[in-house]
Amino acid sequence: MATRPTGSHVSAWRPAVSGVAEVFHAHFVDHAYPRHIHDVWTLLIVDDGAVRFDLDRHRHGALRTSVTLLPPYVPHDGRSATPDGFRKRVLYLDTSALGAELVGRAVDEPDVADPHLRDRIHHLHQVLAVPGDEFEAESRLALILDRLRQQLRQRAPVSVQPAVRGLAVRLRELLDARTIEGITLREAAEVLHAHPTHLVRAFTHVHGVPPHAYLTGRRVELARRLLLAGQRPAEAAAEAGFFDQAHLTRHFRRYLGVSPARFPALRSGRR
Repeated sequence: MATRPTGSHVSAWRPAVSGVAEVFHAHFVDHAYPRHIHDVWTLLIVDDGAVRFDLDRHRHGALRTSVTLLPPYVPHDGRSATPDGFRKRVLYLDTSALGAELVGRAVDEPDVADPHLRDRIHHLHQVLAVPGDEFEAESRLALILDRLRQQLRQRAPVSVQPAVRGLAVRLRELLDARTIEGITLREAAEVLHAHPTHLVRAFTHVHGVPPHAYLTGRRVELARRLLLAGQRPAEAAAEAGFFDQAHLTRHFRRYLGVSPARFPALRSGRR
């Protein structure tokens, strides 16, 4: 009888390639991502299995035959669509890599059925795995981004968001500015001249997660970057706004399926 695989295997590093915030490879079986938000573009290919995910509260799937593009500041989750889990390779790309006008089109259709594009991304990952070929990686990335722009611009534009979006965006910007030190809901309400309850409702309606969940996710994102830069977990916890290392570990494991102590160690030889 075949043995069902268990556990998680993660490899992450930040290459010396302009536009690439992080390279992330993972094999997950039981781990399920909670709803969260990135401040970068997420370019994903699946090598084994399949992934189910909700993007902006709409259900989608990531398959081995396609490319998945998740835009910044849009809530999503993720879990395996098969009992044996999935293997994926991800490029987290700077927000400036693709125009803001393309976000809505990526939200509507995150799946890109383009075998040639998938092949290009596969080869880029191979180049990124070995330091020293940064110029080749930049060249390959430029062609990938150009093809993504072509694909997205062929799609119909999305409708305008409701007026409440302005308040939600201002609260998001405030949380981004106060990620480390934090802010109380009452303080945020005073700064933005809005009732606290209305603030929470507006933010959750527009961004798909409540403000406290967004702030926790931003702190986890900051901590992972500090870890990749060589910080120790205790130092990263303090600099990212967590109470202590245990506080960071609890949330980090929930978001990424591994502890912060294991996260950078798995790829220390390729930084």
